[in-house]
Amino acid sequence: MLIPARMSEAEEQRWVRVMLDKLAAQESRRTLGDAELAERARRLSEQYFEGRARPRSVRWVTNQNTRWGSCTPSDGSIRLSHRLQGMPEYVVDYVLCHELAHLLVPGHGPRFWRLLEAYPRTERARGYLEGVVAADRLPHVPGARDE
Repeated sequence: MLIPARMSEAEEQRWVRVMLDKLAAQESRRTLGDAELAERARRLSEQYFEGRARPRSVRWVTNQNTRWGSCTPSDGSIRLSHRLQGMPEYVVDYVLCHELAHLLVPGHGPRFWRLLEAYPRTERARGYLEGVVAADRLPHVPGARDE
């Protein structure tokens, strides 16, 4: 967040609270529940995999901090990290497509990637996620301000 240098510390703190409240409100409107997530996966399977990828369950989880999603082909379950909540829809759709593709091809070989090419925003979404990972690695300097 960019804050004008002329703001006092009190104004800055108030402005940050206002903006964070706005972002939280936007995110709560955009966050899908598990039922909506499962419906979204069904639509994506129809659109990109001819309906062949049929998960038995699709849900958000909070225990995945090193991966964006996971799939267990043997039981048809797909889990997406809660860290995706609030990210652009095309990114969530990409991760869903990635996991749906695993229901058809378990590994990450050439056949898997050819299948995933059906989703047109694959490269863009992968770039976005790589940027998030890179930003997480940057050192945080307490009190630093962008001017």
